[in-house]
Amino acid sequence: MQLSVIVPARNEEDCIGPCLRSLASQSDAVFLLGEDWEILAVDDGSTDRTRDIAAAVGGVTIIEAPSLPRGWTGKANAVWTGAQQARGKWLLFTDADTVHEPGNLIRAMHEADKVAAAMLSYSPRQIVTGFWQRALMPLVFCELALAYPPEKISDSESALAAANGQFILVRTDAYFAAGGHAAIAGSVLEDVALAQRVKRRKVGLRFRYAPDAVTTRMYRSFAQMYEGWTKNLALLFGNSLALAAWRLLDLVLLAGLPVLFVRFYQPTLLWWVLMALWARTLWRFYRRVARSNFPFWDCALAIFGLPLFSWLLYRSWFHHTLMKRVTWKGRSYAG
Repeated sequence: MQLSVIVPARNEEDCIGPCLRSLASQSDAVFLLGEDWEILAVDDGSTDRTRDIAAAVGGVTIIEAPSLPRGWTGKANAVWTGAQQARGKWLLFTDADTVHEPGNLIRAMHEADKVAAAMLSYSPRQIVTGFWQRALMPLVFCELALAYPPEKISDSESALAAANGQFILVRTDAYFAAGGHAAIAGSVLEDVALAQRVKRRKVGLRFRYAPDAVTTRMYRSFAQMYEGWTKNLALLFGNSLALAAWRLLDLVLLAGLPVLFVRFYQPTLLWWVLMALWARTLWRFYRRVARSNFPFWDCALAIFGLPLFSWLLYRSWFHHTLMKRVTWKGRSYAG
């Protein structure tokens, strides 16, 4: 068998149907469901209609995740359960909130073979709704693009490693040789931790932005987004407090200087210097945000997301460093 697709799911009734249908409908003739590949949906203790929706999609095998072992995260437990039952030469770990373009799976395997990568990870095109998602998400993803440049991650000479858990294709032998998710059982940021283990083995890691292959809507509500980034930001950015301070400085300059222009207008050299500083700050800010790969109007709203982004950076640092505890989907994990 060529490929096993593993979809962990905990209370995903709002999104698991489109995800599984987009996988099951992959139309490339190379794939004959049940012969060359399989889809394993791992139900991680869902209390909603997740299991029923998944069972209604043809060709999907439902697996029950066992009780959560001490020291494990729910996602690590679910995907490890699926990996142990998988039969494919390749494993694809993908989240229940993803939607896959037709032919994506076979193209991804061909890409991994072409670049001789044992692990291939895609950063999907992000779908955002509502004012706060549109204002915040470009800020997060532009910082991710700067902290984890895909060209460095894909460079075998660079020690930098990362992956996006929404789409991780990994050769089965390389996955188990690196210890799989059992080796990173307690990691809240399991995708990056797995990429680090694989890259250290020098078997090839490739990471890229792939709007042509996968789309995802990470959060269905402000509360989900608030909890999700509290869980992750301090782990993604080791300098989270400094980053929060710099983004607050951006806010002060971008919002405060125009007030000074109007209140103390005098065509003096100092006034023109402050105007030039404001224009430079604005240009650098939007040039930075453009790295997020979000649409223009979402990037334009990013200035309004600066206070929330700074607060979430601080809140994530506080929970991980001082409280040493974060929550996600009704479970509490050590920070």
